[in-house]
Amino acid sequence: MSLIETKLAEKNVVDKDAGVRRRRMIVFIPLVAFLALAALFVLRLGAGDPSRIPSALIGHPAPRTDLPPLAGLERDGKGVPGLDSADFNGQVTVLNVWASWCVPCREEAALLMTLAADPRLRVVGINYKDQPDNARRFLGRYGNPFAANGTDSNGRAAIEWGVYGVPETFVVGRDSRIAYKLIGPITPNNLDAALKPAIEQALATR
Repeated sequence: MSLIETKLAEKNVVDKDAGVRRRRMIVFIPLVAFLALAALFVLRLGAGDPSRIPSALIGHPAPRTDLPPLAGLERDGKGVPGLDSADFNGQVTVLNVWASWCVPCREEAALLMTLAADPRLRVVGINYKDQPDNARRFLGRYGNPFAANGTDSNGRAAIEWGVYGVPETFVVGRDSRIAYKLIGPITPNNLDAALKPAIEQALATR
């Protein structure tokens, strides 16, 4: 083999190795990008705690939310009205976004009943993308904490409230402004550590 042929053969080997490396890099680029995005997502969640996601609505007026009632739903022998934005004014309101198909909603139901027993505040609900029969059965089984409950069949109201997913809970002050937002289910821990303090602060604000 001549010197030229040898050089050409060596070049072909080098080019082949470079091509293999490039193909490997192309395969790994999407993986690296995915891992970077995943790390950023975890950091934005506050070390994996979804309840710490900030809300742009805090301190702003509650979205105008006029929703029809859940048909056939009663409380204390009376029909439960739908949601009327005007009712936020002048009282502290805890608004819970829920659905019968939401498993964590079952876990927080008893704690919502506890909040509803406090005469200083009003607990209302937004029933998100649910079937009326299923929603009524859910409240019949786990208890109905809602003085008012609006049906959000198309999810539009939840979007206006900036809901990430059910359940979510908001504290609305007497001035109709959103004072606090809890993402995820109410638990004994976040009830005492976050939700109740937010409610007490709203109650203390005139």
